[in-house]
Amino acid sequence: MSRDKRSYRSTQRTRRGAVTTFGSRTDVGCVRDHNEDSLVVAPPLFAVADGMGGHAAGEVASEIAVNVLAELAPKDLDGAALEHAVEEANHEIIRAARDGRGREGMGTTLTACMLENERLVIAQVGDSRAYLLHRGNLQRITRDHSLVADMVEAGEITEEQARVHPQRSVITRALGSDPRTLPDIYEMTLEGGDRLLLCSDGLSSMIEDDVIQSVLVRRCDPQLCANILVNEAIKAGGYDNVTAVVIDVKGDEETRVKKARFRSRTGAIIGALALLAVLAATAFGSYVYLNHVAFLTVDSNNEIVVNRGLPGEVFGIQTYTLDHKTGVKTSDLDLPQNTIDRLTENGGMRVDSVADADSLVSTWKSQATSEKTQDDANEGKGGDK
Repeated sequence: MSRDKRSYRSTQRTRRGAVTTFGSRTDVGCVRDHNEDSLVVAPPLFAVADGMGGHAAGEVASEIAVNVLAELAPKDLDGAALEHAVEEANHEIIRAARDGRGREGMGTTLTACMLENERLVIAQVGDSRAYLLHRGNLQRITRDHSLVADMVEAGEITEEQARVHPQRSVITRALGSDPRTLPDIYEMTLEGGDRLLLCSDGLSSMIEDDVIQSVLVRRCDPQLCANILVNEAIKAGGYDNVTAVVIDVKGDEETRVKKARFRSRTGAIIGALALLAVLAATAFGSYVYLNHVAFLTVDSNNEIVVNRGLPGEVFGIQTYTLDHKTGVKTSDLDLPQNTIDRLTENGGMRVDSVADADSLVSTWKSQATSEKTQDDANEGKGGDK
């Protein structure tokens, strides 16, 4: 028996600039004598269809589905338009069976997705699946339209029992069976580095999800992933046709660059604002401090004056102002020489506030007055003798 093996590999850039790298493979398997699976790999559109109805029927239904989908799918990501394309594929399969193209009762699953930058929309009918590998973890996006999936959901059987259930191939929704059939629609936002897998049940029914995850995580090249996944299904028995499409989400490079630049500019602006805030706080604190402290000096007439601030300059700006003159000269006071030296030095005599400066001068005046009074009294006593 000749094996029907087809694979498609490419890296393409979509209209909006998203770089899409993908790989795919379909294989007849080890038991069937013909391949009823069909696929689409035409970024931003990807799809897997698994036909049913016997020879010259299943492959016709799946091929009609992917051809109509490829013709009618929107050029840009649009969930409603993709849903409409799937509905038209359903109607065309029904018409084809009625017109003798294929057979009555033929049908197909269809899981289609459109990926634009990091936005994803999926339309699904049947049990062909869509998986997402996100940050190393595999997630099943779609829900099978099958009898065993309904039984699992109802709690009647487990996932493990569903894999070997005698009615595991019975699907509850397919294109070609009812003109009112509608797809389930999934819309989500992905991240650069995510990986998508679309596959027929010939893959998902033959190998466990943890094996799928391991292959998708370990292999960088999407075409190699598709090949290995199909080979694993064949090694497990290959009882059905096997199809896998692996798509890497690269994201919009231009958008990422713009975001990076924006984050860089934003960070610089925030840093500058933070620095300005620190400088403003420092300046305000300095202003408050300088406006509070004071120091005493003497002018050219030896009069004691009170200055507000600290002696000196910063960047050529004087850090103090003359607050007032006291009207008291050093010659009017009996001050120790070291006090006079401090008053006449460049730094002056520092005090905590203008009020403290006035209090200190007042104390010196009181002391001088008291000492003069005492001296006068002593002189008077000496004269009496």
